[in-house]
Amino acid sequence: MKQGQVKDRKPGQAKGELVPAQPLASEIRPGQSIELLKELHILTREGKLNQDSRRKLKQVYHLFRFIEEILLDLQAQRKDRASDERGITLADHGAGKSYLGFIVYDLFFKQNPSGHVYGIETRPDLVQKSRELAARLGFGRMSFLNLSVAESMQAGELPAHIDIVTALHACDTATDDAIAFGLQKQARYMVLVPCCQAEVARTLNSGKALSLSRTPLAELWRHPLHTREMGSQITNVLRCLYLEAMGYQVTVTELVGWEHSLKNELIIARYTGQRKRAAAQRLQAILEEFGLTELLQSRFRLPEGQPPVPSGVV
Repeated sequence: MKQGQVKDRKPGQAKGELVPAQPLASEIRPGQSIELLKELHILTREGKLNQDSRRKLKQVYHLFRFIEEILLDLQAQRKDRASDERGITLADHGAGKSYLGFIVYDLFFKQNPSGHVYGIETRPDLVQKSRELAARLGFGRMSFLNLSVAESMQAGELPAHIDIVTALHACDTATDDAIAFGLQKQARYMVLVPCCQAEVARTLNSGKALSLSRTPLAELWRHPLHTREMGSQITNVLRCLYLEAMGYQVTVTELVGWEHSLKNELIIARYTGQRKRAAAQRLQAILEEFGLTELLQSRFRLPEGQPPVPSGVV
């Protein structure tokens, strides 16, 4: 193999055909720990990128750019309040191997004297590995908790207020649990990439016969594949309306190009304190239209009074 080439193949490329390597410095952000990228298996032991790890790095960096803007905004607000020494807090739900948490800590929190990153994950082996990696790298303001999202809402290891809540590919209702956590912790921002939204699809499927007799719109989810797709679309629409009804400004965009992942929707919610009555009304109307009103008592419970105001919001 010639120097400057790697063995990785592009889609459709013949086996054994070599792909020219990219200069590493052009793909790694300044200040990024090479040791961390090796530990996360984004770089090989020799410090090289392959095609799969390059794709993973691209996704993580793309998401970090959104979070970096949020962190810089919160940091600027804190400079106006000199007495606030708590620092920015971030809770990452369904953290897995904590790719996101480690990258965010390495590129932002490491350079700041305060702030804390919490990784919340149900698999104890991944939690232990993350703890060991944080200790090896000297990332002292990272904590990893072996908890479900629901359990974390009552956990004493977490502070009463969290500035940023992230949930990257949290499956099915875990994204809704992360939203509930963010509301309880008075989050200033929520960054969500939903995945496998099956709950609404199951409900649509169970009432399909009645819906078909009631409205021609039910043709949109008559076939099983369409039921799944409609369930996913409706779920995320409901989530956005719910967040708006609870006082958040919502932006929906792509996480990465569709060639990388079909679970691609990125929802960013910023607390403004302006509860939208129209959003609450539309939420209820959609739930009624699709026969999903039972979710008003679980996933999309609207409080009678105003939601709590996150600390520091005027």
